Amino acid sequence: MKVWSFGKGNVKEFKPRSLMERASTLAGLLLLSWALLSCSAPVKADNNISPQLEQQVLEIIRKHPEVVLESVRDYQKQQQSQQQSAQQAFVQDMKTNPKSVIGQSPTTGAKLGKVVLIEFSDFQCPYCSAAHATLKQFMAKHQSEVTLAYKNFPLTSIHSEAMPAAKAAWAAGQQSKFWEYHDALFTQQKRLSDAFYQETAKKLGLDVQKFNADRSSKAAEAAIAQDVQMAEKLGIDGTPFFVMNGSVFSGSVELADLEATLAKVKG
Repeated sequence: MKVWSFGKGNVKEFKPRSLMERASTLAGLLLLSWALLSCSAPVKADNNISPQLEQQVLEIIRKHPEVVLESVRDYQKQQQSQQQSAQQAFVQDMKTNPKSVIGQSPTTGAKLGKVVLIEFSDFQCPYCSAAHATLKQFMAKHQSEVTLAYKNFPLTSIHSEAMPAAKAAWAAGQQSKFWEYHDALFTQQKRLSDAFYQETAKKLGLDVQKFNADRSSKAAEAAIAQDVQMAEKLGIDGTPFFVMNGSVFSGSVELADLEATLAKVKG
């Protein structure tokens, strides 16, 4: 288990390269290019840049890479400042108004215990599947005092079934079967497919017609997008990621780690 404090360090695992790094580099290049172009010849009506001007821009970048680096650093500082503010507000809400953090996310365990565990997860992520087994043990022991809330963070760039699985689980939740469906997805992760989603819905006794309508609805997309926006706002770039009353940890978790974190937040 990796333990983090919001505002310190970055989550490792999971995406080959953080979105912030890519966005920062792109922002620096765009800022520089925009500045150069705005001070040079007017842009043509068809928005095509002449090869000569493009060569000039590239030559300036090669001769003065520090300009790009400075733009990247400035952008990163702005992003880090915004993330730190969001993280601080998130932790404060976890302590004083957990309902606002949980929102419409499915929960299990205590109705609203003194300890709230928020999980950002991806149904196709193998690390999330391993964490699921550990969480099952932990919640079986602490279901009367811990509230577990599940939030979707499908890593669609590397997991093709992450989004379809998330939509299927959300649809099952509309018939009060989210957690049963959630367990099936993680325990049979290698079978993720449309056929499996249909099969699981039938096994759980769902109204399949409603299930299919719900999982393809805009409401499903909006609910998942809301979770993703929260994760990105907090600077999370991998799964699984957990917040327990302000204590943050990620990656593979052991039962002993969860117990230690619980003791810490309670103490």
